[in-house]
Amino acid sequence: MASFTTRPEIRGSFGVATSTHWIASAVGFGILEKGGNAFDAAVAAGFVLQIVEPHLNGPAGDLPIIFHSALKDETRVICAQGVAPIAATIEHYRAQGLTLIPGSGLLATVVPGAFDGWMLLLRDHGTMNLRDVLQPAIDYARDGHPVLPRVANTIAGLADYFAAEWPSSAAVWTPGGIAPKPNANFKNPDLAGTYERLVSEAEANAQDRVAQIDAARSVWSEGFISDAIFDYLKDACVHDVSEQKNSAVLACEDLANWSASYESTLSYGYHGWTVHKTEAWSQGPVFLQSLAILKHFDLAAMDPMGEEFVHTVIEAMKLAFADREAYYGDPDHSIVPMEILLSDSYNAGRAKEISDRSSIEQRPGFIAGLEHLAEAYLRRATCDFGAENAAPQEPTMAHLTEKRGDTVHLDVIDRWGNMVSATPSGGWLQSSPVIPGLGFPLNSRAQMFWLEGGLPTSLAPHRRPRTTLTPSLAEKPDGTRLVFGTPGGDQQDQWQLIWFLRFVHHGLDLQAGMDAPLFHSMHFQGSFFPREALPGEMMIEPNFGEDVIEGLRKRGHIVTVAEPWSVGRLTAALRHPDGSLQAAATPRLMQAYAVGR
Repeated sequence: MASFTTRPEIRGSFGVATSTHWIASAVGFGILEKGGNAFDAAVAAGFVLQIVEPHLNGPAGDLPIIFHSALKDETRVICAQGVAPIAATIEHYRAQGLTLIPGSGLLATVVPGAFDGWMLLLRDHGTMNLRDVLQPAIDYARDGHPVLPRVANTIAGLADYFAAEWPSSAAVWTPGGIAPKPNANFKNPDLAGTYERLVSEAEANAQDRVAQIDAARSVWSEGFISDAIFDYLKDACVHDVSEQKNSAVLACEDLANWSASYESTLSYGYHGWTVHKTEAWSQGPVFLQSLAILKHFDLAAMDPMGEEFVHTVIEAMKLAFADREAYYGDPDHSIVPMEILLSDSYNAGRAKEISDRSSIEQRPGFIAGLEHLAEAYLRRATCDFGAENAAPQEPTMAHLTEKRGDTVHLDVIDRWGNMVSATPSGGWLQSSPVIPGLGFPLNSRAQMFWLEGGLPTSLAPHRRPRTTLTPSLAEKPDGTRLVFGTPGGDQQDQWQLIWFLRFVHHGLDLQAGMDAPLFHSMHFQGSFFPREALPGEMMIEPNFGEDVIEGLRKRGHIVTVAEPWSVGRLTAALRHPDGSLQAAATPRLMQAYAVGR
């Protein structure tokens, strides 16, 4: 389908890098120009994203990666989602008078995962030295970068809170007591010093690149970085969204005994494509189950910008997300009936539940032997957990409220056919106080757990929180491969799904699909504090047109019309069988950019 786009479709054969910030994309492509591969480029870009989008990710956050190694001809997952600390029990949190884990502060912290995940990717698949890939991040932290207006506004909105409650954050984000102005040159010398010292200690400890990277991992988990974290946590008790002061349960043993790991992907075949996602410790399988439901509809015959398409996709996502809420969790600790949830017979039945009217009910499927999980979700979805206390979190539309965290994304392909799709998040500047001297905060991912026993998402030691982070890789038998993703919390797999369906069924190219209007459901229970469910509600961009929007309302949807060009932050990169490459990035928010030749 030919159409005008906001940007040219980036094409070439040497390499492409695309991410949610133009500086990170340029750094990633610069690594390719220096002879690095896609894995080197992704790591360098990932660390720069921590500097230029600190309100969306940080070193102590979370990281899922899906990658394809051309050398090994394999597609794998790196799970860098840290686990709950050994002292993180429901009883402990309940004893603090809590019914939900706060969305901010120290009590919401799990083991920091992002740093070790990047190191694992670099060690096993990269070619460059630790200093080569970390130097751009060190330089931008030390010498400064043009601070995004959104970052500046976030800091300004929290300046008084930081000064009163989180003085270590005030020292980093409001140096001299002054919040940075939009687009001013902003520096984080503490973080620059942390990374410079880490690299120097690794170089002093070992000569070859692999040993240096392993030394850096040890410095992080058992060296000066760990020491600084736990010297702070031993006495820290800070204010959070619960309106009380709480201390962390994270201990040095938790960090020392955890490391990022490899996993197989979860995959599903759809109209000639095999789509790869992470397992049910993320929401990634929702994308696959939505495809399994939508396989029973003739989407190709629908107008991709029309009412019938929007309604059908929204209703399918409601069903898939209801199953997420009932059944997903860390598969190492829970029975997740994924074989059933992705089966043709189960989803044929789910498809029959879709009518021409909007459902306002939460409708998880009832799976034999696990009916109690569906019933538990239905109870939770009708509870009021105190929305008036909402604060730093990863919300429905993060960029519409400056004080809430979100996520970043990057995709890289090199000339050899190596590919990376990664969605770093967590460790937001607004989610947790900065560790003094290190220049970064911890994460707040524990808020994904429930303080109720017997669920796949119940808080328990060593369990991974069910994250919303969900990179994607899809391939065809002829060797065509595609990596894509977006920030956006619960919306990640919704926006990706819409874009992918239009790409597969309607021929929208990468950039055209990103420029096309988007929508999402807010019907199901949210993953982040205060865990709201908004039955029947959806958000849509106005360029669908009044007829489509009114038609959806007549079908019973409760429609909120978003500001123009405000929904979704997609990026994607594609490799054709002949080695030619494409890349694209959303124009929304004027930050994301694709680079390539």
